[in-house]
Amino acid sequence: MKRKVKIIISGGGTGGHVFPAISIANALKEINPEADILFVGANGKIEMEKVPEAGYNIIGLPIKGFERKYLLTNITRIFRLFASLLKAFSIIKKFKPDVVVGVGGYASGHVLKIAQRLNIPTVIQEQNSYAGVTNRLLAKKAVKICVAYDNMDKYFPPEKIVFTGNPVRNNIINNSISKNEAFEFFNLNPEQKTVLVIGGSLGAKTINSSIEKNIDIFISSNIQVLWQTGKLYYNDIITKYGYLKNKGIMIYDFINRMDMAYLVANIIIS
Repeated sequence: MKRKVKIIISGGGTGGHVFPAISIANALKEINPEADILFVGANGKIEMEKVPEAGYNIIGLPIKGFERKYLLTNITRIFRLFASLLKAFSIIKKFKPDVVVGVGGYASGHVLKIAQRLNIPTVIQEQNSYAGVTNRLLAKKAVKICVAYDNMDKYFPPEKIVFTGNPVRNNIINNSISKNEAFEFFNLNPEQKTVLVIGGSLGAKTINSSIEKNIDIFISSNIQVLWQTGKLYYNDIITKYGYLKNKGIMIYDFINRMDMAYLVANIIIS
């Protein structure tokens, strides 16, 4: 019996890493339904919730990012760093992947680094126009680097670059939902203009501050706002403006149904 293709997809920390990773997994499953896909993320991060919701298994590493202001905190995180490397090694040895895909984020660097040391093929998916230090270092031993922007040969070996664009979830591209269903889902009025505000899964301070400063203008202009504040800003903003729901100011920490959000939007601030 032919052995299943085994793939590890590693990374996360924000929706900008997690949802492209899920899109990659879905595309791989369409090509090869028998593929065995395992995600590796960071404990306590968004991927530990969103990946299982998408139907995939995930294992978390105990890694956390370093904080420049708090030296003592960073000392404990050094131990987490080594623990994460050991766990990544254990996961790879046990799962025996044919290839490891890194999408960026806390866990990605550790898993790809171990995979490369074990001579397992690695692929990097770089979503940004500016490549971070970790991906630039990992690129030296990666088989391919998938990019979404031109001129990425400034950061990566040109012979390894594949221009793929950024992965997008299939339900956004092939959307069978009607506009009326989308407006009903968010409890919005289809007769009014709607502004969609999204600053990432964690949130964008500048965008949120701008919406706060101009919220009266939206209300007086009879414009609805579908507002994803991000996890870091939600509690403060919902406390201050949650009462404006009946004025068409709909506040979420995170919008799961982006397919519907795009349908109701006349303009997007992001």
